[in-house]
Amino acid sequence: MAAEIHSRPQSSRPVLLSKIEGHQDAVTAALLIPKEDGVITASEDRTIRVWLKRDSGQYWPSIYHTMASPCSAMAYHHDSRRIFVGQDNGAVMEFHVSEDFNKMNFIKTYPAHQNRVSAIIFSLATEWVISTGYDKCVSWMCTRSGNMLGRHFFTSWASCLQYDFDTQYAFVGDCSGQITLLKLEQNTCSVITTLKGHEGSIACLWWDPIQRLLFSGASDNSIIMWDIGGRKGRTLLLQGHHDKVQSLCYLQLTRQLVSCSSDGGIAVWNMDVSREEAPQWLESDSCQKCEQPFFWNIKQMWDTKTLGLRQHHCRKCGQAVCGKCSSKRSTYPVMGFEFQVRVCDSCYDSIKDEDRTSLATFHEGKHNISHMSMDVARGLMVTCGTDRVVKIWDMTPVVGCSLATGFSPH
Repeated sequence: MAAEIHSRPQSSRPVLLSKIEGHQDAVTAALLIPKEDGVITASEDRTIRVWLKRDSGQYWPSIYHTMASPCSAMAYHHDSRRIFVGQDNGAVMEFHVSEDFNKMNFIKTYPAHQNRVSAIIFSLATEWVISTGYDKCVSWMCTRSGNMLGRHFFTSWASCLQYDFDTQYAFVGDCSGQITLLKLEQNTCSVITTLKGHEGSIACLWWDPIQRLLFSGASDNSIIMWDIGGRKGRTLLLQGHHDKVQSLCYLQLTRQLVSCSSDGGIAVWNMDVSREEAPQWLESDSCQKCEQPFFWNIKQMWDTKTLGLRQHHCRKCGQAVCGKCSSKRSTYPVMGFEFQVRVCDSCYDSIKDEDRTSLATFHEGKHNISHMSMDVARGLMVTCGTDRVVKIWDMTPVVGCSLATGFSPH
């Protein structure tokens, strides 16, 4: 059911400590229990399980609870030991876990959505449970009364959620590629702004309230950092994954961003460097280098008796260029391009060898990763996905030993 992996770090790579197997369907959420050798999992197989590490080194389910509908999202509040589970039928169910993590009591059901719940956040200060769903809305409900406080609807499925507990701002990502910033009140809300930059549906969000940075990952395989706190909404683009970015975690202490994708890729981005903002793509009727017309520029083609060319864009300067004037490819990590992208010939000549030094490390998780969470204090990460496997990783070789003071995983 659960295998202990006996391995030690040999280089700066995540170290696989344990594999937990036993779910009969995709695992939609897995959370490490703080200060405990335990993991809470929720699955499409309609079960919530609490796994505790035994003296043998293996993880065994101390709680096995079957739900009425597949589990699609989960939140756990450790101080109060409350678990909130979202389901395919739109309901959110609350449970209380005993101190020894061997018993789980049902508290109440919240009729939060009319379709699959995609994300849940619990606020102890306001006693709100906030959730997003595939009924195209975000809802917030009172955990004392169980009553609905408010709803806000979008034009497409609401796919992910982050929340600032001090200001009561909610960030909601949706399947149109848009992020909406809302100010939640007791019975109403107001739209503060919308963020547009992704070319695919938003799959995950991470909010850092200290630096007021929002990170978003999407099905366009990219990550965008939005500077909400200042610099007039400065954005940084990070491209290094080859599949949908499905989970994010920003480590404020070391200024590192950890991201996971559906192809099993685990990336650690160094955000403690001066990065350049990717330029806006310029539009032109002709190549901005050789002035040859693009194929829709009928007049210039007629006047010069030449065939029109296809338009491309240099990723470094943003200029509209033809294929001949952008025949080179290069990495440019300072702008977030960790693999080779199209650049115009003049920009290629301006990039020095040291400019191509990677600002991220990439690792193979060797399984589908649809959800990841970290215990920063211990330097641990847990990943799960459609392959039904839960993996526990020691991340200290990658993110630094300062995160795991006094912790020895072996």
